[in-house]
Amino acid sequence: MCSSDLTAGERIVAAGAAATEILWDIGAAEEIVGVDATSSHPPEALASKPNVGYFRRLSAEGLLSLGPTLVVAVGGAGPREVLDLVARSGVRVETIDDDWTEAGVADRIDRIGAVVGRQARAHDLSERVRAEFADLARARGAMAVHPRVLFVLTLTNGRPLVAGHGTAADAMIGLAGGTNVATGFDGYKAMTDEAIVAAAPEVVVSMRDGPGNLTADDVFQSPAFSTTPAALRRRFVALDGAGLLAFGPRTPSIARELMERLSR
Repeated sequence: MCSSDLTAGERIVAAGAAATEILWDIGAAEEIVGVDATSSHPPEALASKPNVGYFRRLSAEGLLSLGPTLVVAVGGAGPREVLDLVARSGVRVETIDDDWTEAGVADRIDRIGAVVGRQARAHDLSERVRAEFADLARARGAMAVHPRVLFVLTLTNGRPLVAGHGTAADAMIGLAGGTNVATGFDGYKAMTDEAIVAAAPEVVVSMRDGPGNLTADDVFQSPAFSTTPAALRRRFVALDGAGLLAFGPRTPSIARELMERLSR
């Protein structure tokens, strides 16, 4: 169900960093009564709103305790049964499916704008984002080389969990003009030492606020990485996790920053 008008007294919970950023950017911040733990941008979101926990591990009790009338959730939010229970309690739940593409980001903005009755503000924002993506595509086309990149989410007993096909990290690497060397599988998967050596990443990318708070030393001291081109040149890039993987309004600028870091 989709509403064309934001009713007076709407109380919104944003479940997902992109949902929070979009709602904030289109002027719905005053209606937000709760955000999830990944909603680090803008900084005042978590500073001024109750935290309902990690968006993939929500609880019905936590959501309902805020008295929401609307939950705006990204595609990965859940568990699904929790959101279904919240909906059965009389709360409108709008889930915006994940789409790690330029068109997907713009569509997500427009859809959330329609949900909360701020279509005009959302249209202006999505048009700006489309223009930024077009500029990014031109810069990507001008790149002389496309570095070999490996996105490492965390290390467990020295074994990296890396981003394969169909992930936000894979899409971000492509937007930034890199080539993801984690091939042959979907999602996140532990990669063997032999596979890392064979992949020969030139740059390792991670989140500076990720599960392991990885540093260059953490990664490159691992025997699997020690002889890779990335380790030999100390090419390690850590960016804001919400900006890197959320695929919201900041995605073009984050991709541009990553592109510049990959090209150094």
